[in-house]
Amino acid sequence: MSKFIFKEESEEESQQLTKKNNKCWRILVIDDDESIHQITRLVLADAIIEHRSLDIVSVYSAKEARELLAIDNDFCMAFVDVVMETDHAGLELVEWIRKELRNQAIRLILRTGQAGTAPEAEVIKEFDINDYKEKTDFTAGKMTTTVYASIRAYRDIMTIQRSLDAFKQLITSTHDLLKISQFKPFGSAALNHLLTLMDVDSSALYIARSQRDFDEECTNLILACTGKYCSESDSLEHSDISEDVKQLIQQAFDDKKHFAGDEYFVGYYETSPNACSVLYIEFEDDAEHFKSGLAELFATNVALILESLTKQHEIERTQKELLYIVGEAIEARSKESGAHVQRVALICELLAQKMNLDDKFVDAIKTASPLHDLGKVIIPELILQKPGKLDDREWQVMKTHAELGKELLSKSRAKISKIGARLAHYHHENWDGSGYPDGLTGEDIPLEARIMAIADVFDALGSKRSYKTPWSAEEVKQYITEQKGKKFQPALVDIILDNFDEFWAIRSSLPD
Repeated sequence: MSKFIFKEESEEESQQLTKKNNKCWRILVIDDDESIHQITRLVLADAIIEHRSLDIVSVYSAKEARELLAIDNDFCMAFVDVVMETDHAGLELVEWIRKELRNQAIRLILRTGQAGTAPEAEVIKEFDINDYKEKTDFTAGKMTTTVYASIRAYRDIMTIQRSLDAFKQLITSTHDLLKISQFKPFGSAALNHLLTLMDVDSSALYIARSQRDFDEECTNLILACTGKYCSESDSLEHSDISEDVKQLIQQAFDDKKHFAGDEYFVGYYETSPNACSVLYIEFEDDAEHFKSGLAELFATNVALILESLTKQHEIERTQKELLYIVGEAIEARSKESGAHVQRVALICELLAQKMNLDDKFVDAIKTASPLHDLGKVIIPELILQKPGKLDDREWQVMKTHAELGKELLSKSRAKISKIGARLAHYHHENWDGSGYPDGLTGEDIPLEARIMAIADVFDALGSKRSYKTPWSAEEVKQYITEQKGKKFQPALVDIILDNFDEFWAIRSSLPD
């Protein structure tokens, strides 16, 4: 084949083309004949396939191809000559790409000018190539057809691969689906999956939800996000998402319908009588592959899952708030600060975390801690609010609050009530057995009660009570030290003392 000489594209021109076309199909030409590279560039110079231009990269030996592919494997197809350094260099390269590099996506087109050294039937059978072309019969039209077919095959393979990857991410995110803290990762994984299926991987999506509560308050919650709109904030209003996008979302809520622009799609979906969702998709590439029907299917199904999870979240949040209110009401009867209940919950949480306890346990003791003094609702106010020391009869009545709290909470089968019952019953037990009501010692006392015992006293000592003035930090530290191995478990005392400033700071964050 005669050689054709063409003007080489300058490096500056190449860079300008790359900047102009953010995405292109990269084709690797592996051949020791310079004219083959020139002809390939000439035939494909102006080709636009699937809205992308072609970036043709040339190497002149199998060795050079291996060195390049070892560091840059992002090619959709490659033309591979058979005879280069050796009679079978191209075939050995194909074997290396498939088995060593483990690249099954790249489309490999074998081109040979010496068919006798690599018969077509034998090569197709023995080597994992996608097409076989003899150079003498490879016209411009056939080359263009081959490139189109190869790129489309590569595109479909990558779409399937991205879909599988996104699906794996979606499955992974459902592992702890019932944990409400996981609802945003789940939604974001689902959005990524949708994006992949529509082959618009350069776009950015997220879902916002608006709910009108009983008091007519409307809230916008980011349930899922991906791409450039990933936000740490769960609130749309407080996120750093641009005002223009926020206005488009609000417009969808107000108009209650879908609409689209040249660069975005906004879908509106009602998931329940008092809740609705908005799906915002911005096209950073082109919108050709966007399928509104698929987006709607996603929004109506995934949004329902997210709706269910947010309802669960709301129930859990309400439950925790009500427990705080109950605890604060109990403290109010004792003329004590409701902030004590909140601080004790945080102290219990921090202690449990410092002990490296399971997250479920940490959350449970924090949630149930406001119930530890529930039995005091039955204790007469004359005893609860007595300014001085209680006499023996009054003290015996006061001590009954531990049993009374356990009895009240034992009527419930809820898990939080069960741990609350143990907190109420045992939080006045002492490590050395001198406590009440059962005089338990050491590890016979439930762990949550041991934690509550030191958390309750630690905070109470620093607070004003009807029978005492607030203690200083040093006085509290001294008392906790003196009660090590007596009133409190030694390991818990060590945690408090080793992290005293951190625990004492909780008092500052929630003052009486």
